[in-house]
Amino acid sequence: MSYMTGDLQITAADLTANTSTQMHKLGERAVTPDGRSFRYCKVGGTSLVPGKLYQAPVEVTNHENLTPTAASIGDTTLTVTLGNTAATANQYAEGWVMVTVTPGQGYQYKIKSHPAASGSATLVLTLEDPIQVALTTSSRVDLVANPFSAVIVNPATATAAPVGAAVYPVTNAQYGWLQVGGPACLLADGAITVGTSLVASNAVAGAVEPLAGVQAAMGIAMTGIADTEYGAVMLTLR
Repeated sequence: MSYMTGDLQITAADLTANTSTQMHKLGERAVTPDGRSFRYCKVGGTSLVPGKLYQAPVEVTNHENLTPTAASIGDTTLTVTLGNTAATANQYAEGWVMVTVTPGQGYQYKIKSHPAASGSATLVLTLEDPIQVALTTSSRVDLVANPFSAVIVNPATATAAPVGAAVYPVTNAQYGWLQVGGPACLLADGAITVGTSLVASNAVAGAVEPLAGVQAAMGIAMTGIADTEYGAVMLTLR
């Protein structure tokens, strides 16, 4: 089964880590003695900007509702046929195969590695978790990337789930930390009143705004924040 560990203790110096070598599992959680929490991530194509909200990689709908080949209980590889969008090597490493249509619906399997594949081609996934319920060609599966791989600034129109706030300008394609819980400094879209619930902005990329509509909830304002300024937010992502 997948390897699991407890929370790491992290220091201020650790939060400025900016490495080309992966040092932790994607999404591994770390905490500071003052109650803040962080998740380890790989940055996408643009370096992180402190004080902005970030989201998971963009959903790839052509890598969802896929037909697998038959797989037996205990198998640790699974072959699927992609839709008309290519997959890069290890795009879904540390992500999951999620079975959406029976046989096997409701199960999820951690992906260890896979090669690149062209759109509409077959892709062989090596799994960390063995198959628990046999799959057939009647099954359907989604490929879901680890939400902390290739993170991008949260856009005005959501294309994935928000995952955390940048605390340091980690370079694109390198590894570092995003804050997910506790007091954080974030960009405001519109005037924010202390003590009110906040959501991801649907107008300003990377910002938060007062609760409205159906945007993703992010936390609670710790102070009043003027429009376009940065201020204190109690993050409640995880």
